[in-house]
Amino acid sequence: MLPKVEPFALLRIALSLVAVLLAAPAALPAGSGTCEKISEADLSYTICTFDVRQARLRLFLADSGGRPYGGFGAIDAALRPQGDVLAFAMNAGMFRPDFRPAGLYVEAGRQISPANTRAGPGNFHMKPNGVFYFDSQSAGIMETSRFLKSGLKPEYATQSGPMLVIGGQLHPKIEASGTSAKIRNGVGVKDGHIVVFAISEEPVTFYQFATLFRDRLACPDALFLDGSVSSLYAPEVGRDDGLLPLGPIVGVVEKAQ
Repeated sequence: MLPKVEPFALLRIALSLVAVLLAAPAALPAGSGTCEKISEADLSYTICTFDVRQARLRLFLADSGGRPYGGFGAIDAALRPQGDVLAFAMNAGMFRPDFRPAGLYVEAGRQISPANTRAGPGNFHMKPNGVFYFDSQSAGIMETSRFLKSGLKPEYATQSGPMLVIGGQLHPKIEASGTSAKIRNGVGVKDGHIVVFAISEEPVTFYQFATLFRDRLACPDALFLDGSVSSLYAPEVGRDDGLLPLGPIVGVVEKAQ
């Protein structure tokens, strides 16, 4: 025999279920990914996560006439006549004064810029640097020399530096005692298909940024993208940065509603 349940008890249960449903975040469309603001060690970041098997992740550099896009608005304007829109974007690697990539850049299977393995000053040459690569099924980040020896032929690839996390370990030159703090952005990959982009909301050191990827975001491999022009386009969190012109840009494309 079933126990007797009072009507008011049933009402309280029903109201509780409604409250839970109303409090739950709305489901995102398949492939759209998600962006959120987080705090780690009293520092603020925006994190955007995508599964390349669902999201239409792409790299952008120049239009059909060879003119660098330079920013998010120009990419969105180029996509709209095709029935698409830009749903997310971030600067995707260091570049020269003419906005051309500083190192390897592959777009839609075509190598536009070769890998740069030379020594030199600045963050890009803080070896080991690395390559972020992906297609519609998988993604990865690999130290540049290893990538060149791997024989991989990804649909998209961009080189930047330094690596932040390599096989679960911090870059050997990134130390907790470092004091240089800037607005920084980077990318990590986990499980072979989950891509995690991060941008700091305030100046952070390399150590703070690298440990974010290793400890909070659980990315065994992560790559620094920039610390001078770090920019984000993420309408769902109210971001449309456009302070400085950009070279390579990574973005997610969705169908226009």
